[in-house]
Amino acid sequence: MSDLAFGLFMFGAMFGLIVLRFPIAVAMAVVGGIGYVEYNSFFALSQFVKSSIVGKTSNYTLSVIPLFILMGHFATKAGLSASLFEFARYWVGHIRGGIAMATIVACGAFGAICGSSLATGATMSRIALPEMRASRYAPTLSGGALAAGGTLGILIPPSIILVIYAVIAEQSIGKLFMAAFVPGTMAVLFYIIVIALYSRMFPEHAPAGMRAGWGERLKSLWSIWIVILLFVIVVGGIYGGFFTPTEGASVGVVATLIIMAAKGQANVQNLMDSFLETAKTTGLIMLILVAAEVYNSFLAMNGLPQTLARTLGEYQLSPILLLFGMLAIYLALGCVMDSISMILLTVPVFLPLVLSLDLGMTPEAAAIWFGILALIVVEMGLITPPIGLNVFIIAASDPETRVQDAFLGVIPFLLSDIIRVALIIFFPVLVLWLPGLM
Repeated sequence: MSDLAFGLFMFGAMFGLIVLRFPIAVAMAVVGGIGYVEYNSFFALSQFVKSSIVGKTSNYTLSVIPLFILMGHFATKAGLSASLFEFARYWVGHIRGGIAMATIVACGAFGAICGSSLATGATMSRIALPEMRASRYAPTLSGGALAAGGTLGILIPPSIILVIYAVIAEQSIGKLFMAAFVPGTMAVLFYIIVIALYSRMFPEHAPAGMRAGWGERLKSLWSIWIVILLFVIVVGGIYGGFFTPTEGASVGVVATLIIMAAKGQANVQNLMDSFLETAKTTGLIMLILVAAEVYNSFLAMNGLPQTLARTLGEYQLSPILLLFGMLAIYLALGCVMDSISMILLTVPVFLPLVLSLDLGMTPEAAAIWFGILALIVVEMGLITPPIGLNVFIIAASDPETRVQDAFLGVIPFLLSDIIRVALIIFFPVLVLWLPGLM
């Protein structure tokens, strides 16, 4: 069996294990380990795993992950998510679809603190769904808006997935954060436009709410100044070069802890819950990263990415056609795995292909541009029928929300995502403008 055939066979075997519901870390470790032994020996594998566990988990750059996760938990315990929703509701809740628009704004703002799509969706659903139900919103709109809004946590900086991509692609975390800012803002604006058009077409699905007084509106402004200040300190500090991403995350953790204490929520129970959930999530991510290290080493020995690049080059397919094929694979993967797994599994194969294409940009710019594109399509995979994980998170958070209603509701948001992807493909400056200023 040729190296190409063996590499593709092992790639398919790994997907087979994932479909059979094996944990992604187990599937990657088993397939990567078998491939490693095939090209080397079991003793070499054991030595590699021993050094890999220490080398990967002690990586200073990755220390930003538990810090951002802890920052998100502290922000949740401090009630910042509820403050963000109240602010948006007071200002736009009186128009048709206003509460759904408020949900999108709150998801985007909370995603800037939390950095996780699933956590953003789960947190905001507990706050926004009861409000939309009380206002007689259609389940399709409420479920769809929450599922789509939850995906904003993966893109708006700081983002855990962006950190992981930066480590794999060996790119600047700060530049990737800046590259994600414009596409993330576009997502919020496009989702609001979708809700406005939907509410105009089906006014009975999104009744107008009560108009808040100016006193309530001004009070809500005071309640979110902390969130704005937190975002400016963390992201602005990283962008301005005042501190590294890890230092920025540390500052964010301390700041959210102070906010918790100021709101009287820094009790032993909340602190223990936050630390425990952070440890669980971080442990899972690190386990997947170590398994990915084994799998990536097998790919390096097998040469699958380079062989695919040469093979595809012989067919002289256009770069855009190849790119669309990769993005379609991301959509399909969203049916069976989470965002971190998708990035870890595909970037070692896809990124060398992208860098081999004639895209008219430097390798660094191409890596940053492709990373943002990949993350947007990963977002889409999280809400794409029939197994979008974010949709199931929303349904699980509220027994009265049916999965089929939420899937029907996300269709207009998916269409807006397609438009956003097309704009970024044909106008890379939307991604590369801010990083170019650093």
